[in-house]
Amino acid sequence: MTRNHLLLLGLGASLSLQPALAQKKTMPAKTSATMVGGARLVEKVTKKPGELVIPYEKYVLPNGLTVVVSEDHSDPLVHVDVTYHVGSAREQIGKSGFAHFFEHMMFQGSDNVGDEQHFKLVSAAGGTLNGSTNRDRTNYYETVPSNQLETALWLEADRMGFLLDAVTQKKFEVQRSTVKNERGQNYDNRPYGLASENVSKTLYPYGHPYSWLTIGYLEDLDRSNVDDLKNFFMRWYGPNNATLTVGGDVKAQDVVRLAEKYFGSIQKGPAVPAQKLPAPVLTQDRYVSYQDNVRFPMLQVVFPTVPNGHPDEYALDALAEIIGQGKNSLLYKNLIKPQQALQAQAYNSTSELAGEFTMVALPFPGKALADLEKEVRATLAEFEKTGATAEQVARFKSSTEAQMVNRLASVSGKVSQLAANQTYFGTPNRLPLELKALRAVTVADVNRVYNQYLKGKHAVVLSVVPKTGAVPPVQPDNFTASKEGYKAPNYGYEGLTYTKATDTFDRTKQPKSGTAPLVQVPEVWQSKFDNGLRVMGNRNAEIPTVTALLTIRGGHRLEQLNRNQAGIAALTAALMNEGTEQYTSEQFSSELDKLGSTIRVGAGDDNTTVYVQTLTKNLPATMKLLEQRLLHPRFDQADFDRLKKQTLEGIANQVTQPVVIANNTFDKLVYNPADIMSVPANGSTATVTSITLDDVKKFYQSYYAPNVSYLVATGDVDQATLTNQLGFLKGWQQKQISLPAGEMATQPDKTRIYFVNKDGAAQSEIRVGYLSPLTYDATGDYYRAYLSNYLLGGAFNSRINLNLREDKGYTYGARSGFQGSRYAGPYTAQAGVRADATAASVKEFMSEITNYRNGISDDELQFLQASVGQSDALKYETGQQKAFFLSRLLEYDLPLDYVKQQSDLLKALKKEDVQASAQKYLPADKMYIVVVGDRAKVFPDINSLGYEVVELDTDGNRVAAAATSMPSPTNVMPSPDTEKVKVVTKDAKGNKEKRKSKRDKDKD
Repeated sequence: MTRNHLLLLGLGASLSLQPALAQKKTMPAKTSATMVGGARLVEKVTKKPGELVIPYEKYVLPNGLTVVVSEDHSDPLVHVDVTYHVGSAREQIGKSGFAHFFEHMMFQGSDNVGDEQHFKLVSAAGGTLNGSTNRDRTNYYETVPSNQLETALWLEADRMGFLLDAVTQKKFEVQRSTVKNERGQNYDNRPYGLASENVSKTLYPYGHPYSWLTIGYLEDLDRSNVDDLKNFFMRWYGPNNATLTVGGDVKAQDVVRLAEKYFGSIQKGPAVPAQKLPAPVLTQDRYVSYQDNVRFPMLQVVFPTVPNGHPDEYALDALAEIIGQGKNSLLYKNLIKPQQALQAQAYNSTSELAGEFTMVALPFPGKALADLEKEVRATLAEFEKTGATAEQVARFKSSTEAQMVNRLASVSGKVSQLAANQTYFGTPNRLPLELKALRAVTVADVNRVYNQYLKGKHAVVLSVVPKTGAVPPVQPDNFTASKEGYKAPNYGYEGLTYTKATDTFDRTKQPKSGTAPLVQVPEVWQSKFDNGLRVMGNRNAEIPTVTALLTIRGGHRLEQLNRNQAGIAALTAALMNEGTEQYTSEQFSSELDKLGSTIRVGAGDDNTTVYVQTLTKNLPATMKLLEQRLLHPRFDQADFDRLKKQTLEGIANQVTQPVVIANNTFDKLVYNPADIMSVPANGSTATVTSITLDDVKKFYQSYYAPNVSYLVATGDVDQATLTNQLGFLKGWQQKQISLPAGEMATQPDKTRIYFVNKDGAAQSEIRVGYLSPLTYDATGDYYRAYLSNYLLGGAFNSRINLNLREDKGYTYGARSGFQGSRYAGPYTAQAGVRADATAASVKEFMSEITNYRNGISDDELQFLQASVGQSDALKYETGQQKAFFLSRLLEYDLPLDYVKQQSDLLKALKKEDVQASAQKYLPADKMYIVVVGDRAKVFPDINSLGYEVVELDTDGNRVAAAATSMPSPTNVMPSPDTEKVKVVTKDAKGNKEKRKSKRDKDKD
């Protein structure tokens, strides 16, 4: 159950730097039967210097609950995870989707926690939370400041032991609608979204619990009832089928004491036997297909392999990388580089009961799927002939080991590993075993698993073909699952009873928070090279890695100077990720893999960024590669031709995706037609077609420069060492660059609906908003607008989300926010909603925005101040988080104490301040409403809302038959009362630049 939240700048944050784990006193791992109260200590693992291990203590309560505690005092936060060993694999035919549905219900309140209060209480504590379900387990987790540990445990225990009496028919119905919306958004309305469902029901026997998706079938959800749900809870949600894992700035004895208090009285549930099923056996290749609303057909070839933890797992992972991951893979060489396929990859995925080796490819238009299958099989034959090489296996092991280290960057990453390993294997301490197994993989192992699991073996071959019928599947369908011999499992639902725990304390009272942790802004160092490049960094030795982020101002905005080349910034960045003067694209990728490093160039609206991550020991070698990538790109014609072709096909594919159609339509309406922001960042067919390799070279030579750039770095490196490693940047030549100003935007004279038809859309996409006049600031109107919107659409417990998702069941998630940077950006409220609730959702969006202008309650103000004010402890834990924090300091020339200034503003905030901001920046009567959906399903109801409705095509042009007296939305003449917003930008010093006249701009 994913919570979608709009990422906004302006959140105050800071960092507490503590000694790394490696500096702690260590001792050998041991097993003990020590009793702590009623809990039994069964294992304690500590860390030796240089060892890759997660320290922890493991206890078992008398009711069977396993408690794992990992102390990590590097940041003042705690991550709590409760994992139940039940997923969709414990379901049966006709009752699919229960595990996931129940995950939703666990957030709907319990005896002592009110409806929708779980999210509110955690959010008010400055924390984040979520839950997720897969085939084999369901987990619930929250990350909170360390003084909120007891509240988190109280919440988790209350829904483990006191849930069922709080379950009502109304909650049941609303969450059933929410799950349907989730399926619509993530599967039915998403291109290729049903591919995995078709593979699963073809690969596994009828009735096998992996033969359906975790989200289940809608018809099964429709026939389920509250009693089914209650039985599911009583059968699987006992403490003896759960693991409580807590990590962070805590003491193990405190966690155990609180676990005993809140969980200890919950009665043990029925025993849960281990589940084991035979691997699927295919006697022939199974060809299946289905039609989807896609432009490109897709081929998927899936072989059954081994479950999670099998000795052959890493060898199969290596085989997948060699065959189909990265620029040195066989599928890249045979399909992508010669432009036979847009995408082609291979991967090995494992679950508790089985595994799957998958190859997937999307051909360029005109290439038959049958021919693509031949080339995929020819690629397997090529591997069979050549086998794996020592260099390939070494690259795999280096990159995978680096990933293991990087997963230790956050407390949540460590806790999730401990929890999963305890759940699946009965011991949290599998990281050393996994590392040993990885390092032991040989060339012979990789060749052996190919022979054992792929060579001569049968596979599921799925064809996803466009609904137009123009592309045939690889072969006609030849398989339907047989029901013969199926016997429904008896999971023991008969005679289950619900018995509540009895306590010696008052569980109705929420625990009081401890003393708020001290969160301090990290000490940073700054310098500036003679060529104008600014550098900032901070030292953090928690794990042996370094993260760096180079930002080059410009991005998509630079195309304002030549709109005929829209898309060139993205194309240039893509080409920068290819070869260099010293290395071909394949060679460069190989060098990175050997180091386990990442160097990635990407273009955004306002900037181009270069993201770097490396193990500290490999910093010098990684910097040499960065020098090549940044200062010596190869700009190969063949690479350019391939990337340009892929870009053009991607642009053409946008009309199949309702989300992209909605975003592009909204931008075209919101921005001035002369503003490059009205054009997608990847350009249009016409503009990208016109771009040449010489144009890309010129763009690079003109706009990549140190005097419009800044670099931040954080991790296990000091200033002197890093500065020395960055010496090559001192020779980067300055250039005279004038960054473009934003364009004047004409605001709508009234709110209208702009409708785009998408035949067959399972959901409708809604966007509501306008171009606000706000540019980013840390302590001014933008920050205040962020605070104001937090209650309307910025938090899970916001008015918009609670209304459309939790109360009405119209959507999987709804949100809103301001998006200012150095340039003004739009205010946007958005959601994907049920088709039959489209008009009602538009009405609720506008009602919430309008009513919000009337002010907020005292309770809402208190929630806002508590939630935002206590969140700093969570914001800057990982290297990536810290790098973005430092980058923001330089991006907007912020004072180092701006976090404190934000805190002071928040504490002094009044209800009247929130209302004033809403009244100023939420003009509900002058907004654009974009709706993308199936006209036959939603149009009549939309017409009844009282707004003028303008129909557009997928390119944003008016549909002639529907355009009566309404002028073109991209050429609306301003009426006398029409507002104009002047979009401003700032120069390198942060001063506002004057907007140039069109004549002067064209000269640039």
